[in-house]
Amino acid sequence: MLNDAAKAERLLKRMTLTEKIGQTVQFGRCEAQEIEWIKQGKIGSLLNVYGAEKINELQRIAVEESRLGIPLLIGDDVIHGFRTIFPIPLGEAASWDVEAMERNARIAAAEAASEGIRWTFAPMVDMTREPRWGRIAEGAGEDVYLANQAAAARVRGFQSPDENGYPTVAACVKHFAGYGWVEGGRDYDTTGMSERVLRETVLPPFYEGIRAGALSVMTAFTDLNGVPASGNKFLIREILKGEWNYPGIVVSDWESVEELIHHGYAEDRKDAACKGFAAGVDMDMHSGVYLEHLERIFQERPDMLPLLDDAVLRILTVKYRLGLFDHPYVDVRKRERVMMIPEHVEQARDSARKSIVLLKNRGKTLPLDLGARKRIGLIGPLADDRHNAMGCWAWKGRKEDVVTVLDAFRSRIAPLAEVTYAKGSEVKQPLERGLEEAVAAARDSDVAVVVVGESEDMTGEHYNRAYIGLPECQERLIRAIKRETGTPVVVVLMSGRPLAVEWVHEHADAVVEAWHPGTQAGNALVDVLIGEYNPSGKLPVTFPRSTGQIPIYYNRKNTGRPHLYEDYVDVSDEPLYPFGYGLSYTTFEYADLRLDAWQIARDGSVNVSANVTNTGERDGEEVVQLYIRDVVGSTTRPVKELKGFRKILLKQGETKRISFTLTPNELGMLDERLQFAVEPGKFLVWIGPNSGEGLQGEFTVMDTKEREGDGLQRH
Repeated sequence: MLNDAAKAERLLKRMTLTEKIGQTVQFGRCEAQEIEWIKQGKIGSLLNVYGAEKINELQRIAVEESRLGIPLLIGDDVIHGFRTIFPIPLGEAASWDVEAMERNARIAAAEAASEGIRWTFAPMVDMTREPRWGRIAEGAGEDVYLANQAAAARVRGFQSPDENGYPTVAACVKHFAGYGWVEGGRDYDTTGMSERVLRETVLPPFYEGIRAGALSVMTAFTDLNGVPASGNKFLIREILKGEWNYPGIVVSDWESVEELIHHGYAEDRKDAACKGFAAGVDMDMHSGVYLEHLERIFQERPDMLPLLDDAVLRILTVKYRLGLFDHPYVDVRKRERVMMIPEHVEQARDSARKSIVLLKNRGKTLPLDLGARKRIGLIGPLADDRHNAMGCWAWKGRKEDVVTVLDAFRSRIAPLAEVTYAKGSEVKQPLERGLEEAVAAARDSDVAVVVVGESEDMTGEHYNRAYIGLPECQERLIRAIKRETGTPVVVVLMSGRPLAVEWVHEHADAVVEAWHPGTQAGNALVDVLIGEYNPSGKLPVTFPRSTGQIPIYYNRKNTGRPHLYEDYVDVSDEPLYPFGYGLSYTTFEYADLRLDAWQIARDGSVNVSANVTNTGERDGEEVVQLYIRDVVGSTTRPVKELKGFRKILLKQGETKRISFTLTPNELGMLDERLQFAVEPGKFLVWIGPNSGEGLQGEFTVMDTKEREGDGLQRH
């Protein structure tokens, strides 16, 4: 029996030049002209078309009315859910629950596929240290190790087998590469970095997503060191298709091949098409430059024809891999069996509460005391907001499906305590009499829960912020409640990025980061606030005290004067909350760090372990984190690097010994020649609750044996 690649090669031999070019063309609309092109074999893929019935009809046209009957590949942005909306990816990463990330992607894929969507433009695996950038919401934060785990999990989830054994949808790791390094947090802006940063920090999550089987890769809008990513041969042909031998589809971002003109890299649409295709972009998203110009280009440059065959083979192979030739149509009844069914809703709730991070809890303000005659004030612009609770990239989510915080307070808290609601302000502007009503509600309450943060249109693509504090009207709301009442205040932040909220941290009695939690926002938050779920989230990104501290991240390099290290004279050099930080309603104690060896060979390993004890009054989960530092290297190394984590459940009073094994994979680095090596010398190691705390030990790697490189080295 022929494999998918062999089937694709056999079909390729039957194709005309026009039909081959057609497979490289994707459009984000489907009107009369596009339908005619489908019949002529001039379009191979579509996005932004919705509904099983409509997609089935488009597939019928492609299969029955085009000469070769090649099915369409239908894509969509299924980022953190389809109809059932999960927390934004940054929030998912705060759960440090890799299995949950995979389950969420599997559910999103099943719902999307029930509507005929077989390709998602996710996961976004861009590394960033720039919280002003709106698209930080779509990634896994600032750390390479955590991002690697998230990338692989999401790819596995999206591509989990359907009932016919095919990948449910094709995943697409994006944006290749360096998009998260935009200057000033301005989306689409230029990016510049050394090849060391590219290979050590930016590329690894792509590599892990590809190792997990990602069937496609999307190029970035940005340039990289002067060459736009969608025309960058070094990135696509040399690294991705060369060093990594990647066999899948490389698709541009929306019109990013045509945008080579705006970069000043291409003269016109024809030149853009030539340079994008020559660089290795197999499919052009929506701009039409391949449809318009590739035939003429190949007539003038017949030496490029092998590149066309290679691109079409990749596209056809993915279509075979997805089973589209055998099953081009979707059963329209299937969506009733999978769309937002109770199991999916419950998973959304569980995922949302696992993503919530308790940042402060002075005097055990939380969980809320719901005893007799207790009065709870619920205040804030996001307390009863269905749309913004879903966050960015939740286009298929429906407001009527969302459980708001107020909904959950009324259904679950009101039967046990008196609930008073006041909006207080809008998200971005004051509300007439809002402050007065909010202060009155707080004054008459035993505790005030104030739900503030960002709207959906303050995060996501091209929604960047120069100042990442709370909008002025919201901070004024919190200040008024604190100033004019003696009521304890719980501040709940809903946001798509870390926020600089130093005043809130200093004055609020409790602070909770809920991100944009999705469909089950209210139920998940109430689960945490009343203690039915003990919060276990940990920050996947550093929270600055001030926007002016950016970039601030835990795994910085040391300076030549570490004893004088201070960022600024007008603000502390410490973050507001460090990477990996998160509190619980119980307490955990770390003790008895042990290493099974103090010296190891360069190809050896060392086991590091510690006891973790739940010393508090209730059961709880803890994310135990392992960090290392290579003290002296041929190139400077970060002061700490995450190299392992484990999320564990400990009953009250229970102790578990948690161990990690550090192998050459974790201990290695790129040396001064950008070759992977484990270098001899002293290593520090920590096991602890976050990047700022932990038990410390050390060991030495002896100069005994070289280790061969892996797929991230430069050959």
